[in-house]
Amino acid sequence: MMLKAYKQIIEIWDRVRKFVILIVLWEILGKFELVSSGALPALSEIIIRLWQDKSEYPEHILATLQGASYGFIIGNILAIMAGVLFILFPWTHKISRGLNITLFALPPIAIAPILSLTLSGIAPRVVLAALGCYFVSMTATVVGLSQSDQGTEELIRAYGGKKFKILRFVSWRRALPAILSGLRVAAPNAVLGAILAEFGSGGRWGLGSYLLGSLGRGEPERLWGIGLVATAISGLTYYLFYAISKNFSSTSRFLNIGNALPQQDKIHEKRFSTKILIGSISFLIPFLVWYSFIQILEVPQMIGKTPLAVIEYLFFHSNSEISQAKLLAALFETLPITLLGMFAGLMTAFCLAIGTRLFPELIKTLMPIALISQTMPLVALTPLLVLLLGRGVNVILWITISVTFFPAFVTMVQGIQMVPKTTIDFPRAYAASPWTEMRFVIIPASMPYLFAATRLTAPRALLGVMIAEWLATGTGLGNLMNQSRGYIDFGMIWTIAAVSVIISVLFYQTVVVLERQVLGRLGMVTVE
Repeated sequence: MMLKAYKQIIEIWDRVRKFVILIVLWEILGKFELVSSGALPALSEIIIRLWQDKSEYPEHILATLQGASYGFIIGNILAIMAGVLFILFPWTHKISRGLNITLFALPPIAIAPILSLTLSGIAPRVVLAALGCYFVSMTATVVGLSQSDQGTEELIRAYGGKKFKILRFVSWRRALPAILSGLRVAAPNAVLGAILAEFGSGGRWGLGSYLLGSLGRGEPERLWGIGLVATAISGLTYYLFYAISKNFSSTSRFLNIGNALPQQDKIHEKRFSTKILIGSISFLIPFLVWYSFIQILEVPQMIGKTPLAVIEYLFFHSNSEISQAKLLAALFETLPITLLGMFAGLMTAFCLAIGTRLFPELIKTLMPIALISQTMPLVALTPLLVLLLGRGVNVILWITISVTFFPAFVTMVQGIQMVPKTTIDFPRAYAASPWTEMRFVIIPASMPYLFAATRLTAPRALLGVMIAEWLATGTGLGNLMNQSRGYIDFGMIWTIAAVSVIISVLFYQTVVVLERQVLGRLGMVTVE
């Protein structure tokens, strides 16, 4: 007992020591203006500015928390209900597959202006916050409910229990830790969604609005203060559900949010026509939701564009050629940097994930950095990186790497950690080196998680690039979206939103096809 307490004290002291070193280093770099001629202020200067602006923060924080909280509650209720529905009736998962992928791939920056145009009050914040929560919580619910004890289920069936009894007394209790882990990841997403909605709404209150109003003042201390406050809020929400989930689970592993969709049920349709019907319905549902959104809210025709109206705008309008030229030029600026940033983020995560296996202490150092990159909202991170790196391509790459690194790193680390010990014992019996063991056993065995991480990061990479283009470089789809808002070109705004979703879905589906080909040849089951 004494030895365990001593080890805990040593571990806490080691963390405190690293934190103090970081603070001192930050202070020195800021005081002597060693980073980009003062773009990184000393921490003491940021704190002083926070104190000077203390009267301005409460209203902004309250507005952001209000939208994020409502969105978090609504999004997670819908997510858990959907997850339960997919488990009880697996065919609903197949029909909803197209909508689920669309919601997962939807770049919030692309629809924030649309929500601001079509909704009023805090509704845009609530919707974006809910969308940020839905997918990860739905996935966590499905994964948790599908991992129930088969023996206990058979016992309940033997006594006449049906699906709902099994769900209530077995599946739900076992799924609770996984669901709480999903809420842990969803909480910062809700904050980010609310801030993104504020950033594009033109409203007075909210951290996003406060950040937007502070961009042109040339006050790095204020920008860093807003960024740190936003990060602190996201981090606190993350650790709140982390603490709750620890009470329901003996482990502290991260949820594998790379399982991008619930697993297919094992019953395959025997008739080809049935598969075609389900696939067609799944494809059409996102368009029906889009059309219904406009009709139910009675959005004026000038503002709200249906799928057919977007097609008309892009191909049959008198200015279609000009619109096509603008869109293609923006795409050629956005897509290459998105692919490059995604590749760099994945490779960074892959190399560091391998490093954590070869050097276990490395994960203790990297995880706090990874958590900061996850919890700091993109719209708060981007202006800070602009101060440090300027407005060139470098800032886009750094932002894209930062937003793709965390989920990819966590997913890959989990995949490496879940390689069965019996599999590793075989090369060890032949005195294989750690690198040989990694190369021939661990990496091939964790390949499903590598592909899962790639599926997960593709939409995030596009989101990061578009935010950087909007706030920093003045290029690509992000800048075209911003310009279209200024020109009141509603057709282009809806077109960019649709194209952004299509690109993200294509990225996702391309990875799925490659995954099936590669893992099929290796005789593995896809993590889907």
